Amino acid sequence: MMEYEMLRALRPIRCFLLDMDGTIYLGDRLLPKAAEFIEYLKASGRGFLFLTHNSSKDKTAYVEKLSKLGIPCEADDILTSGEATCIYLQGRAVHKVYLLGTPELEAEFQRWGFRLTAESPDVVVIGFDKTLTYAKLVTACDLLRKGVPYVATHPDINCPMEDSYIPDCGAMIELIAASTGCRPKVIGKPNREIIESAFKKRPGFSLAEFAMVGDRLYTDVATGNHAGICSILVLSGESTRQDVEQSDVKPHLIAENVAQLLEALQILDHKAE
Repeated sequence: MMEYEMLRALRPIRCFLLDMDGTIYLGDRLLPKAAEFIEYLKASGRGFLFLTHNSSKDKTAYVEKLSKLGIPCEADDILTSGEATCIYLQGRAVHKVYLLGTPELEAEFQRWGFRLTAESPDVVVIGFDKTLTYAKLVTACDLLRKGVPYVATHPDINCPMEDSYIPDCGAMIELIAASTGCRPKVIGKPNREIIESAFKKRPGFSLAEFAMVGDRLYTDVATGNHAGICSILVLSGESTRQDVEQSDVKPHLIAENVAQLLEALQILDHKAE
């Protein structure tokens, strides 16, 4: 029988902010009932938004991956940390940006109307830059020493690959900090700014109607807690119940996977009929 606490916690939720790897899929394998979960959200009039930290890719890459896995979606259903950074900067009188990022991230910033330049920029932005060069680093460090504000898309130190890890944005932040002593304003999880960007992409819902769903306590759950919304830990990825017991970060709700969330929503809707 479905636990009362789960049903009670899910009753007001109308929009789910969803981590992907470990929540919807693992690598290239779709997790059980994930496609059915998304379809049910659509059919029942609920909203959803996929969140990813990877600012080296554009949203098209995730639309293609999800579609191949059996979850058809549109670019508007994806929020990358790169887009969240653009949303954050848009309301802060920023026009000129010195960007350390891939061509895909550069295109994202240009779509949002920012001018990419090293000449008197309003801000230095660092993303997961797989095209990073020494020349880029030198220019960024020079600008930071002159007092130009500094923003990073996300804090991840490493990006997981199939058999290993590669340095991510957080590692580049540490390199720059060692040279300049400067540390950026970070937009991505576990900071509330990425959720505030999600709110702007899904404006039709109140704060109490949002939930953050993910498999990591220190990013996904912490993000939901910082933003003041329901945090749901799924045990289909990294974190375990033992991790919850040992952590100061506590989710509002624990589910085995999104299949259990799907079952709970179906029960709630059946009771409401």
